[in-house]
Amino acid sequence: MKKIALTSLLAVVAASGAHAANIIDGNPLYMPGQNRFYSVTDLYSHSEDTDSYTLMEEFGYGILDNLAVNVRAGMAEVDAFDDYGMGNLGVKLTFRALDLGAWKADVYGEYGINGGSIFWHSDAADDTFWFDKDMTEYNWTAGIRGGYTTSVFTVAGRVEFAYENSESFNWGDEGMHTWTFGLDGQYVINDDFNLVATVEYKGLSDSWAKNAGRWLGEFGVNYNIDATKFVGLYVNGEIAHATGDWEWEDGFGFGAKFGIDF
Repeated sequence: MKKIALTSLLAVVAASGAHAANIIDGNPLYMPGQNRFYSVTDLYSHSEDTDSYTLMEEFGYGILDNLAVNVRAGMAEVDAFDDYGMGNLGVKLTFRALDLGAWKADVYGEYGINGGSIFWHSDAADDTFWFDKDMTEYNWTAGIRGGYTTSVFTVAGRVEFAYENSESFNWGDEGMHTWTFGLDGQYVINDDFNLVATVEYKGLSDSWAKNAGRWLGEFGVNYNIDATKFVGLYVNGEIAHATGDWEWEDGFGFGAKFGIDF
């Protein structure tokens, strides 16, 4: 009888974990199922300057139940489009290396272009830059994320290492090496609403003494339109160490997301 009860309990936990992680509702361990597409559109401001905004689009596809690919594209603007540009492109491959019911772990790799990148227009310079070498940063990233997820809550951690330079394949040259450590959580209030929170640290391993990096915190509320669509509202803040002391960046940033799985 005890064995039957234990087996039933483990089955319920496993099912709830699989169910939670495959619903696109802001879950940090979300992964699309095989032959499923998803899209997440994110519009947000920055804590240090709420007059600047970024519009980010992420589009993904589940190749297998444990293998997915996505592309992202972002456009930033400053001062009511006096300065604007598409400066964030990337292609990412994610493999679910561990799937033990509620316990899950992924490894992933990404190639991206950040900074001024594709184009940047500035009224101050009265010019448009396309793939300007002084403004373009090419980025290779490898990471791992994992955690515990159920139909009620999710806790997940992630570690990323990124190499960035002004060209794609000049690994022998001096570039920037960045580490990112993050902790993400979700709490499901009911079928309609859930809360999400993120704490992230990012730092340059090449200059720990001079620039100890930054902390970013974000809190949000998501509303499930139905089983495959959600919208969310978010607020974020940042603490930076660029000048030798930890300083809270002025103001808070705000954002909104729309996600759909189809």
